[in-house]
Amino acid sequence: MNAPVRATNNLEAFWMPFTANRQFKSNPRLFVAAKDMHYTTADGRRVLDGTAGLWCCNAGHGRPKITEAIQRQAAELDYAPAFQMGHPAAFELASRLVQLTPQGIDHVFFANSGSEAVDSALKIALAYHRARGEGQRFRLIGRERGYHGVGFGGISVGGIVSNRKMFGTLLTGVDHIRHTHDLTRNAYSRGLPEYGAEYAEDLERVIALHDASTIAAVIIEPIAGSTGVLLPPKGYLERIRAICDKHGILLIFDEVITGFGRLGTPFAADYFGVTPDMMTVAKGITSGVIPMGAVFAKKEIYDAFMNGPEHVIELFHGYTYSANPVACAAALGTLDTYAEEGLLTRAAELASYWEDAIHSLKGLPHVIDIRNLGLIGAVELEPIAGQPTKRAFSAFLKAYEKGLLIRTTGDIIALSPPLIISKAEIDELITTLGDVLKTLD
Repeated sequence: MNAPVRATNNLEAFWMPFTANRQFKSNPRLFVAAKDMHYTTADGRRVLDGTAGLWCCNAGHGRPKITEAIQRQAAELDYAPAFQMGHPAAFELASRLVQLTPQGIDHVFFANSGSEAVDSALKIALAYHRARGEGQRFRLIGRERGYHGVGFGGISVGGIVSNRKMFGTLLTGVDHIRHTHDLTRNAYSRGLPEYGAEYAEDLERVIALHDASTIAAVIIEPIAGSTGVLLPPKGYLERIRAICDKHGILLIFDEVITGFGRLGTPFAADYFGVTPDMMTVAKGITSGVIPMGAVFAKKEIYDAFMNGPEHVIELFHGYTYSANPVACAAALGTLDTYAEEGLLTRAAELASYWEDAIHSLKGLPHVIDIRNLGLIGAVELEPIAGQPTKRAFSAFLKAYEKGLLIRTTGDIIALSPPLIISKAEIDELITTLGDVLKTLD
């Protein structure tokens, strides 16, 4: 019997995520290969990766240690259940990860994406309080414009309107504090904004409304990435931590984007010197090669569950693919690559050059703000009246035609290149983007 022919010219069956499907399928943009800093398109053009894929390919593309680790593991042990069973790579990976985390965060719960990691962290927070006899702590606090994936927990604590508006009432018992974006005082900040630490006090307002005894956890991104790179004002995260401590509330950092070297430190918690109770990670844990996510938790949280008869399951939560052997191998290969090439700190070496480069775009047509920290940046554009998002999407299409991949959210262009980027490639990225901005209507 002949094998079926792949209908690669038929684009209709795939319902694409977070995509204008009709627009894409009328003029598709297809990548067929990737190596180091570049993608290759179906028509043979090279495209400079200005976004590390989707904030995830921190080590670049086609890295040999990751590829070889996956190949070896798939041939040796392709799958093993994580329920009541284990395999060596899972324990090795967890042990190596907690060597990178801030002191006191020393347990790892594996998931398969950032969305799953967030939902896992929220469930662990609720279960933790119940295990300690405070089951009345059921409320979860997020932040306006926050992005925490697309599970029902994540979009409930998240604060991006388009992600929430079509999906009903979501989780109950959730509230949000205000975002920190303040163009009036902080436009064109280099690094952390000077003004806005007082926005942390909005958490006290929400706590007073609901009473601290009902609140289980606060979850925030140290840098709000997917909404357009909103940086925390100086002192803001420290104040959030102090308020949570004051009221016995767990603090969760969503480090799905900021984790694994994006700011020139292993995690944003290191950069800011603020240690949360839990951290969610994904993306850079495998450099985007194999889906994987994780929750990092303090010892006190883990220990709170380790009571009762030893044969009883302590936490009724997990996934078929938690600590999948091939994903673990990819993560171990990624950690090896980060270590051998110094990639977890390389953004610190490039930060000043990156900052000067991206701020050179100030004054170009329609640019109303530029933001940066580590190896992350954003260029905010003035929206076209009555047509929000159109100007940035036009920039995205034009950049692609000029051989540059950027990411847009609303009318903000977000940049987060692989950590292997060279200064010459930074120059190329910024020059190309500048040429695009000059052509926008």
